[in-house]
Amino acid sequence: MSETQGRPLTGRMVLAITVSAFSVIIAVNLVMAWFAIDTFPGLEVRNSYVASQGFNDRLREQRALGWTTEADMTGGRLTVRILDADGRPAPVADISAILGRPTTEREDTVPEFRFEGGAFVADVDADYGNWDLRIDAHAADGSEFAYRVGLIHHR
Repeated sequence: MSETQGRPLTGRMVLAITVSAFSVIIAVNLVMAWFAIDTFPGLEVRNSYVASQGFNDRLREQRALGWTTEADMTGGRLTVRILDADGRPAPVADISAILGRPTTEREDTVPEFRFEGGAFVADVDADYGNWDLRIDAHAADGSEFAYRVGLIHHR
């Protein structure tokens, strides 16, 4: 049987191993914290209590419209259909939207919609993958219609 001779394990080596291991753990945590802070988009509203005060009224007003929404993004073309209770294109007075990634605001864009074939259509320069579309539309009487949908951009 052959014996291999190695260096003996000393207190200094144990200290070096321990310090190295904790240094790696701390460095990884700092990097993860940096990316978490860097991608956090910030506050949605300054005061959630004040923003919530009219929520039920806005919800009731939106439900009274009876509108439903279908959205699709394929090959750089964003299509949004807002339909009334009878399944016809809803009488939308104006529409705006923000298209962005679910986790960051860096790629947020405002699509320029045009009404085409019963739907609102916009050409978008968006990479493939997961996207969020936040729609804000108004009826002729001023009723607000807010809708948020997750989309997957297909080739």
